[in-house]
Amino acid sequence: MHANDWLQLALFVGVLAAITRPLGIYLTRILDPQGRTWLDPILRPLERLTYKIMGVDPAQEQDWKRYTFAMLLFSLVGFVFTYAILRLQHLLPLNPQGLGALSPALAFNTAVSFTTNTNWQSYGGESTMSYLSQMVGLTLHNFTSAATGIGIAAALVRGISRHTTSLLGNFWVDLVRVTYYLLLPLCTAIAIFLVSQGVIQNFKAYDTAKVVERQVIQVESTNDSGETVTESSTVDQQVIAQGPMASQVAIKMLGTNGGGFANANAAHPYENPTPLSNFVQMLSIFAIGSGLTWYLGKSTGNQGHGWSVWSAMMILFIAGTLACWWAEARGNPIHHALGLAAADGNLEGKEVRFGIFNSSLFAVVTTAASCGAVNSMHDSFTAIGGLIPLFMMELGEVVIGGVGAGLYGMLVFVVLAVFIAGLMVGRTPEYLGKKINAFEVKMAMLSLLVLTMTILGFTAWAAVSNWSLAGLNNAGPHGFSEMLYAYSSATANNGSAFGGLTANPGSGDPHYNVTLGAAMLIGRFLMIVPILAMAGSLAKKKFAPPGPGTFPVSGSTFTVLLIGTVLLIGALNFLPALALGPIVEHFLMLGGNLF
Repeated sequence: MHANDWLQLALFVGVLAAITRPLGIYLTRILDPQGRTWLDPILRPLERLTYKIMGVDPAQEQDWKRYTFAMLLFSLVGFVFTYAILRLQHLLPLNPQGLGALSPALAFNTAVSFTTNTNWQSYGGESTMSYLSQMVGLTLHNFTSAATGIGIAAALVRGISRHTTSLLGNFWVDLVRVTYYLLLPLCTAIAIFLVSQGVIQNFKAYDTAKVVERQVIQVESTNDSGETVTESSTVDQQVIAQGPMASQVAIKMLGTNGGGFANANAAHPYENPTPLSNFVQMLSIFAIGSGLTWYLGKSTGNQGHGWSVWSAMMILFIAGTLACWWAEARGNPIHHALGLAAADGNLEGKEVRFGIFNSSLFAVVTTAASCGAVNSMHDSFTAIGGLIPLFMMELGEVVIGGVGAGLYGMLVFVVLAVFIAGLMVGRTPEYLGKKINAFEVKMAMLSLLVLTMTILGFTAWAAVSNWSLAGLNNAGPHGFSEMLYAYSSATANNGSAFGGLTANPGSGDPHYNVTLGAAMLIGRFLMIVPILAMAGSLAKKKFAPPGPGTFPVSGSTFTVLLIGTVLLIGALNFLPALALGPIVEHFLMLGGNLF
């Protein structure tokens, strides 16, 4: 843990804090249909034309039921559209490699994954997806799913800030304005920057290069009897992928999508070539989620509340980063016993150009923010180093979280924190002038219980099923962690994975693809619906001026209470599962056992 690494951490948090207010101001203007931006002369005519084509009246707001229906309908159409492209990609253009259609189960998993802003990948991008599938089937969702999440967060904030109304805004207006005024301009700038760093952007066919030394590898195949056999194969050339990467990398980071154009994701030198590109990509992951906390404070007329929510997120993030960094810098005592210096830390599965600190920081950023992009192999982290990304997802992806999803997830905990505070002082809980009644608490708890039951339920099923065990690369507690991580990632709409798990086996068993797809759908939509119902209920309430007994929702006391609520309610449900996985693996590692 060197001084240079501490400076990088301070720089990252400092730059993030500096851009939070400007982004929040811009988000406030975008999420107000009458708000003015410097892009209006260019984009206002396009915005009006889009509404005309869609048949949308931008002045017509929706209650929570109509907002929810529009969101679900749009997501369903997007899912069907992407599924069709993936199943028909062998017949469509922009496929210079002649890649075939995806299997039904893999196409289902992938379409669900990108529709839900998860971007879990049961495939190798450069060996499975055509350029058209990457750009139209997948990158399109990177924009729309991110815009959807921001719209849901805005609807909840409107429900909190408005009173005696049933209207939460217009889903179609939020979708269009966020895409046109926020995501497209920022992604264009980021993509140009990434190209300057060496990220490729082209439509060339793949190149090949002769290797210096031939390698003999073992390849699994299926014989005529349907049995899996292993055969030797000689590799004498390397395929060098090409394609429109920079444009996809920009939105996958900014929109906290995470799906890599290449299988190695942000560890691939074409996707993330330099330490500077690595820093900007991490900053992009957190940028919008951080700005939304300022938007919360501005919209509710309590800027201190927005900064308190931001502070709670940052404290949890910094604590997670320090724990993961410490574990990876400390390394594996078994390796040290073999003669490796303790100062070297755990470099397994990490890119040398990033090192231990930037790999640890990226791992925490991407799992705290529901992004899922990776610049290192989380499966190769130490037990505690791997526990932290897992823990960040199981908090409910509220430490910055996905764009929009992090804010509305954290506001669920805010409602519960206010409810707990009300119980402690013996009065009806109040939140920014609104009485918190049984309905709001029930909706908040329902959204959290859905996540808990899905993660633990699917993991329990997988732990006793042959189809699941056959897809593991490791035994014992590490194998269990691979399963727990997969369903935590899918349900939290994160998309990262312990790379040892094979979700798309050569045998074609669909169980992982189908169950992970179901977990993504549940984690996205069965959380959003009760949150929008809660927003609708809050919007109808009368505003009551704060009195002497009102619990303040800004300041250090509230921040500590909010952090405690997140840890106690969001995390304790998973402690027994974590004890069976990374925690017991850590103690076994200290005793000289690896898995």
